[in-house]
Amino acid sequence: MKSIFNMKTKTLISAFIFMSAISFSQNKKYIASMKKYITLFDSAKTGPELVAAAKCFEKMAATETKEWLPNYYAGLCYVFIAFEKDEREIDTYADKAEKYIDKADSLSKNNAEIYVLKSMCSTSRIMVDPMSRGFGFGKMAYDFSQTAMTLDPTNPRPFANKGQGTFYTPESFGGGPAKAKPHLEKAAALYKTFKPQSEIHPNWGKKMCDDLLKKCNED
Repeated sequence: MKSIFNMKTKTLISAFIFMSAISFSQNKKYIASMKKYITLFDSAKTGPELVAAAKCFEKMAATETKEWLPNYYAGLCYVFIAFEKDEREIDTYADKAEKYIDKADSLSKNNAEIYVLKSMCSTSRIMVDPMSRGFGFGKMAYDFSQTAMTLDPTNPRPFANKGQGTFYTPESFGGGPAKAKPHLEKAAALYKTFKPQSEIHPNWGKKMCDDLLKKCNED
């Protein structure tokens, strides 16, 4: 009986080690692919390059169905594309972004990074028609931004996003460089100490923050 027990135990241990090795190998492949695609995103300077990066993250999201990061980055790419388009195309890309943002949100609840994307996506929709959309989507963008700052006060991106939105809001509506500067200064300070959770977690936005803060100081 003892030998049978030992044999079963050894078999279970061997199976566990084998499955762990497969999981580790798959995880390494996932991380390597994500690093490659993030580099593609970071180096993108045109709409087509952002679309190419988005497609890579879309494919990863389709295979890694339990991971929120591929969906997050796909949404991020499409948000940036929406900001580059004219009013006739913004909603098309904002819709694409929202699809992946919502999926990321379902996989990672109460995540400050995702709420930053929600705020950015709402802001992009304002540009379709600022007069009719400014109040509704502006409030949504503000609320999402506030939630992000509350969820993670050590993360620079919610404050950088708040500063960017304020910078481009007309002074008559409570925006402008002077109002944006405190948010951007807060973000700049946080960027100095922020450490992403891993090499594939969000770590973008510093240059945008620094560039806007420089403009604030020039005014």
